[in-house]
Amino acid sequence: MSPPARVGLVVVLAAALAGAACAPMTGPDGMSRRPATVTVSGAGTVTAPPDMAEITTGVTTQAPTAAQALAANSQAMEKLLQSLAALGVAARDVQTTNISVSPVRRQGRNEGRAPEIVGYEVSNQVRVKVRDLSRLGRVLDQQVEQGANSVYGIRFGLVDPAPVLDEARKRAMADARHRADLYATAASLKVGRVIAVQEAGAASPRPEMAARAMMSGAVPVAPGEQEIQASVSVTFSLEP
Repeated sequence: MSPPARVGLVVVLAAALAGAACAPMTGPDGMSRRPATVTVSGAGTVTAPPDMAEITTGVTTQAPTAAQALAANSQAMEKLLQSLAALGVAARDVQTTNISVSPVRRQGRNEGRAPEIVGYEVSNQVRVKVRDLSRLGRVLDQQVEQGANSVYGIRFGLVDPAPVLDEARKRAMADARHRADLYATAASLKVGRVIAVQEAGAASPRPEMAARAMMSGAVPVAPGEQEIQASVSVTFSLEP
């Protein structure tokens, strides 16, 4: 999906879809005509430092039997969960996302023979939401220290993105008005009232690199910034 900033301009002069909200005007010939309008798109972007992060971490264990692999895995995961609680991560911010038990196979020496089951592997993964970024490095360090052997990507975000998104929407409207003024001036007209507004979309936050890394605990973490975009399509009336 192309960024909202690249949304093409749609300019409609005269007889645009003004809808029932616009009363028709009467021309010199006495015929009813709809008022001239211009429809433009506007984009707004706001950046803000993230205030939370999500990580997915877990333990994978192997043993000769499924029961042994599950027991070892459960013991290791219990240590991980206890370490998270000790670091102040609330229970509501820790969610199991996957538990799997699968055989470990070894290809037989004789061709055409089915692979031999030589053991079992158990994987248990949890998603952890860290609301205090100053603890993020310590959380990562502790997870590995307590036995986590699988740590997946970090996703930074905002606990409440609504205020930032609202500011992006305001900037998108201002951008639309600016573009409408340009086209109206070029046509020797003036921009009138707003006839219709349609939100074209709001982009999910995307990370940008910070000027410097934030050292947090034993693991260096660079939270960067969150970029939130909004775009609108606005129809204005045009006046002489």
